[in-house]
Amino acid sequence: MPVSDYQLIEAWKQVLTLSNLERGQSVTILTSSATHPQTLAAATIATQAMGAVVNRLDLPPVNAEKALSRDPLAYLGTTPLTGNRPAIAALKESDLVLDLMTLLFSPEQHEILASGTKILLAVEPPEILVRTVPTEGDRARVKAASARIAKAKEMTVVSAAGTDLRCPLGQFPVISEYGFVDQPGRWDHWPSGFALTFPDEGGANGRIVIDVGDILLPQKSYTTSRIELTVENGYATKIEGGIDAELLRDYMASFNDPEGYAISHIGWGLQPRCHWSTLSLYDKEQTIGMDARAFEGNFLFSLGPNNEAGGSRTTACHIDIPLRHCTVRLDGEDMVRDGKVLDGGAK
Repeated sequence: MPVSDYQLIEAWKQVLTLSNLERGQSVTILTSSATHPQTLAAATIATQAMGAVVNRLDLPPVNAEKALSRDPLAYLGTTPLTGNRPAIAALKESDLVLDLMTLLFSPEQHEILASGTKILLAVEPPEILVRTVPTEGDRARVKAASARIAKAKEMTVVSAAGTDLRCPLGQFPVISEYGFVDQPGRWDHWPSGFALTFPDEGGANGRIVIDVGDILLPQKSYTTSRIELTVENGYATKIEGGIDAELLRDYMASFNDPEGYAISHIGWGLQPRCHWSTLSLYDKEQTIGMDARAFEGNFLFSLGPNNEAGGSRTTACHIDIPLRHCTVRLDGEDMVRDGKVLDGGAK
């Protein structure tokens, strides 16, 4: 359903309040050709209404000659900020950046965050933003799950479909995504709601079965046939199955980068206002699939970079894959059981 301007402005005010925006602070709204005009207008009005000094920085898109998809997460190469020192300087001077463009997995983003600037990404359609306005409860739930991950030495994932994955933990920090930026230098994504980390470098081993009805992103498609990944020493060394496996193999091969096959972040969804079925209701260019990434009880894993967590692995290939009906354990204790979050995985 369409969203009224008033409702979207009020949603922005809630998120900005949770993000501790204060009167007189500087906000830069980062935009590009794909920025949703209603989201931009509402963000501008909300930040001005809260007394902020508001600027807009509009940058041209990049990577069109390289990417196989219009999805902004389909190719993580250069960004509109690459080599753009004046733009980087402006963002570093801002207290808060509202990213309506998708600046992600880039050294420029890390540099901006290191200056103390907060960055909030918000690129989903207005009706998704309104449905998934974050709360303090979301933060508490995600932080509790993150604390459990931080204490663990191993995450294991099994499923009736055949997944049997073991990932040693401890080398990389835990990341909490709950939809607002309440501390200097923090990045988050509205909508979100999940806790994640990265396996120790080269440590993930086992098998991942992507079952019928699981989701591939940025393909933004439900699988219609099983895909089996053999994971050895941190990399998917085999991708086997029917037509969906063929499509995935072909897509990944197009990057010509072995680092794209590495197991990247691992964790589980905690957002009850996101839903597995939502992706089927949208055209592929309308959404980047945050419902799929955050719905409660999924096991979300990815292939590709780990520089988001301070690792050295960078690659333009990044694939997020949320699985249903998995059991996720930390040091042998169930956090998620057959796709249902237990108290230990949320409180």
